Amino acid sequence: MRVDWMKYGGLVLLSILVLTGCNMFKGEQTLEQMDAPPEEAELTDNIDDIEETEEGSTQPDEEGGQEASEEEADQTEETGEAETDGTLTHVLYLIDQNGLVVPQELELPAPASKEVAKQVLEYLVQDGPVTSMLPSGFQAVLPAGTEIIDLNLDENGTMVVNVSEEFADYQAEDESKIIESITHTLTEFSNVERVKLWINGEEQQNMPVNGTPISQGYSRENGINVHQANGVDFMESEAATLYFPMQGDEMVYFVPVTQHIRYDKEQPEQSIVQALMEGPAFDLPLQHYINHGSQLTDEPTLADGVLSLTFNEDILSNSADGTIADEVLQSIVLTLTELEDIQAVDVSVENHEEVINEEGQPYTDPVTREMVTPVESI
Repeated sequence: MRVDWMKYGGLVLLSILVLTGCNMFKGEQTLEQMDAPPEEAELTDNIDDIEETEEGSTQPDEEGGQEASEEEADQTEETGEAETDGTLTHVLYLIDQNGLVVPQELELPAPASKEVAKQVLEYLVQDGPVTSMLPSGFQAVLPAGTEIIDLNLDENGTMVVNVSEEFADYQAEDESKIIESITHTLTEFSNVERVKLWINGEEQQNMPVNGTPISQGYSRENGINVHQANGVDFMESEAATLYFPMQGDEMVYFVPVTQHIRYDKEQPEQSIVQALMEGPAFDLPLQHYINHGSQLTDEPTLADGVLSLTFNEDILSNSADGTIADEVLQSIVLTLTELEDIQAVDVSVENHEEVINEEGQPYTDPVTREMVTPVESI
């Protein structure tokens, strides 16, 4: 608020109250869109880029009053973040022991200012603050010494990332991993759609080492861990991102793989489920997780964002009590909720009134992405 304090002394109290209300924003949760920078202007990691919230806090509404924190809690769920004891839980995309880009949940210190997007990128830098937090077999992706200079988010959801020249110190074979990691980490924020790269304030049309085109920005539509399936006709296929479980040194985690699959435009969800049951398009050290003979017995139906799937009994790990392996359901839900129109998946099995998880709890409601954690919290 801009106020002439010498001329309008009577507004001092009002200004103090407004400033006090502003100081109630704590615990970074989502990014707030802002105007794109002028072409000649320097980028700024403006503290207004990011909206800070905390469970139990309030914030001004459009009328200048105070809103309850229910909306803030919803925003927390959208970004996949949770605050506990001065930390925030973020999903970072790291490199696993197989050289694949995979999501991992890390609890990072809550930033002192509104720089949460900058912070998550700093935790992608090799030999940086993430080093002591890395699970066994994982490594950071950005070249050591990379400085995240500043960020800017425009009104169209494009995040401009301005980094130092050390960023270009990587091997050509790592280029796709780097841009995929940055893109997927930042698009965990619900209002970030794509990423553009600047180096020392200069916009990049291509990645600096292997020349990957990035003039239009990079988004999740470009894929992750992209592999081509043998024998798939590109004229009769579509790219899809499938999630497969893998046993690591410390945990089971999920690997997203973008590959072309045989695609029925009349039944796209069934095509994706079939591709999941066939497995990845390239060799992965996957644990066996979907029983042979598993198949859908009815066509999938989509209503109000909920996709209903009915399988035969082979999908179960224990047909006597209706148990479905956690990894199977997680794989199905993570994969299908990548689709824009699907918010939850309702799985049923023929000849069973209910399906239960490995802890014996029934799935009474459709399962959302937030209900299946892709990795254990570190």
